[in-house]
Amino acid sequence: MLLIHRSILKELALSLLLSILFLNFTLMMEKLLRLSRILSGVGTSITDIAKIILYLQPQILVLTIPMAMLLSVLLTYGRMNADNELIVLRSSGMSFRGISAPVIYLGIACFVFSLAMSFYLSPKASGLLRGKVLEILTTRAPMTIEEGIFNAAFKDIVILVKEKPAPDRLSGIFIVDERKKEEQKIIIAKEGKIVPENDSLSFSLSSGHVYITKKDLFTEIAFGRYHFKLNPSAESAEKKNSELTPAELLRESKKFPDRKIQLFLEFHRRLSMPAICLIIILLGPALSLMAGKSGRLGGLTVGLSVFAVYYSLLLYGENLARSGKIPHIAGAWLSFAVLGAFSVIIFERVNKK
Repeated sequence: MLLIHRSILKELALSLLLSILFLNFTLMMEKLLRLSRILSGVGTSITDIAKIILYLQPQILVLTIPMAMLLSVLLTYGRMNADNELIVLRSSGMSFRGISAPVIYLGIACFVFSLAMSFYLSPKASGLLRGKVLEILTTRAPMTIEEGIFNAAFKDIVILVKEKPAPDRLSGIFIVDERKKEEQKIIIAKEGKIVPENDSLSFSLSSGHVYITKKDLFTEIAFGRYHFKLNPSAESAEKKNSELTPAELLRESKKFPDRKIQLFLEFHRRLSMPAICLIIILLGPALSLMAGKSGRLGGLTVGLSVFAVYYSLLLYGENLARSGKIPHIAGAWLSFAVLGAFSVIIFERVNKK
């Protein structure tokens, strides 16, 4: 590797690291705010928060690595262009392809790392995140149930108890269950016991009534013993597509034909997102020269604009595939094909100058 290539690669690596930190922090805040709505009212320790942040990283890195790579290339080559370093290198006889060689090393490394995140670490971390949230809610939510205070720690459920003789014993229980909007329940019980289970929480209630309203119907049921089970998570009990490995996605597509398109789109997205790093090998240096001497702000604006267009095309292609207007492969790779063709055209145009 030439000395100039090593120098450029070092600057690219530093810019990549800073861009990843900036983008990860931005996207992580959005996910943490969404999780806080689920965990509101339930105490979480610093260790729990640290684990949640750790489990969020693979999902976020799948998105931020290509974005950070493009930003690092635009910032580095934009700075070199503003300082006339690119003009000096080309005047000394180095071709534009030779100047872009460090981006090839960076692009291949980012592609491999992003592929590992997308195929293995991201689904594994998604499952661990779900399990951690369930663990926090299942073990700590009962502690938030206090005497004479309405508790809304569970989604679409309100609990009020008159007395709490022991941490797992309740008396004078009033529960409003609105999880099914078309069938709402009000449960009144003389006493009950909190029964933690694997992924949910249950109340073993005794001596009470259940009042059910469904459209114009009203039902009253008296019970001696009633088992009230709830899932404290806002998510469904089934695995989400993001938690399935590529092999599981293909296996599930054979089992559930009605979900075939969704599963195939998720599978192809696992491939297409890391593959953006290969496109940026051509796109980044060319855009840096086309942006002129606009500086770091110009590079940041161009980079974010490119990804805004890319994700818009990605969603558009996937929606076309879901509606059956185009095959799922075409819908999944539409944005990649458009951006790839654009990258080749502008790279060759800049290289011939």
